[in-house]
Amino acid sequence: MPKFKLEYIWLDGYTPVPNLRGKTLVKSYDSFPKLEELSDWGFDGSSTQQAEGHSSDCVLKPVAIYPDATRLNGAIVMCEVMLPDGTPHPSNARATIPDEETTWFGLEQEYFLYENGAPLGFPKDGYPGPQGPYYCGVGYSNIGDVARQVVEEHLDICLDAGINHEGINFEVAKGQCEFQIFGKGSKKAADEIWVARYILERLCEGYGLDVQYHCKPIKGDWNGSGMHCNFSTEYMRETGGEAYFLALMDAFEKNCEEHIAAYGPDNHMRLTGLHETQSIDQFSWGIADRGASIRVPHSFKKNGWKGYLEDRRPNSQGDPYAICSRVLKTISEVPTP
Repeated sequence: MPKFKLEYIWLDGYTPVPNLRGKTLVKSYDSFPKLEELSDWGFDGSSTQQAEGHSSDCVLKPVAIYPDATRLNGAIVMCEVMLPDGTPHPSNARATIPDEETTWFGLEQEYFLYENGAPLGFPKDGYPGPQGPYYCGVGYSNIGDVARQVVEEHLDICLDAGINHEGINFEVAKGQCEFQIFGKGSKKAADEIWVARYILERLCEGYGLDVQYHCKPIKGDWNGSGMHCNFSTEYMRETGGEAYFLALMDAFEKNCEEHIAAYGPDNHMRLTGLHETQSIDQFSWGIADRGASIRVPHSFKKNGWKGYLEDRRPNSQGDPYAICSRVLKTISEVPTP
């Protein structure tokens, strides 16, 4: 019976942004294990800001499993953190998302690759040439060699794991990259963003690189990093209508502060009204408007105000569980006929 290396990963209790943690459990199975065959596992919560030392036991509850092509008989096990009594830990934002299989999310994760404390490709002193040629760029001067190698290798590992990547590209600033993940179901895309982040950070260990998720790591006339959240419910896709859409936008505007609070730290540095953003203290929507809070695709209006919408305010460092949870909470406030 083969032994499998199960890398249990979870989110710690650090704020305002949790960190990924992981440890390996070796167990024997006849074949690649199914989720229902995995056992819960404990860890020391006092070392992750999730418990006090005098009562430190926390529980890892597997919620998804992915093959890990980088390890012989390897698997990555995404876990929720639970209390010993079986209830969700206070840090467990995943548990706040309702299980809704007809809800779809698409998340666009931007990030910078960093080397020796600076974005990859920046000169040792000063800055590279201004933004312009780097977005979806080609050529050594625009991309370099290591960056492309990293993003391509990351994509391959994720696809081998069954993660639903929908694309990758280099972004507006030098050293800035993006990948997109789509998931049917209220939790799937968020699960896979976290697993893809884990794979990326582990991959970059071998290149001597760090992944910088901060939404505005370079001050000045440089684009920040977002995690644009595309979302739809079955009602939005199948019924919709202008009246429902306008009521939905009213609800998003009413809950503007609550959304900003859930969309990642330091967003005031990114949401300035410049660099394809709306100001943090304003709410707007617009057809194909990348400077609006909510971008409405042309297809949405042409199709009778039906389809998906894009919330452009979430930032790259945000917790996708908290982001998806907040979006669904606001949608739930709008009655459907």
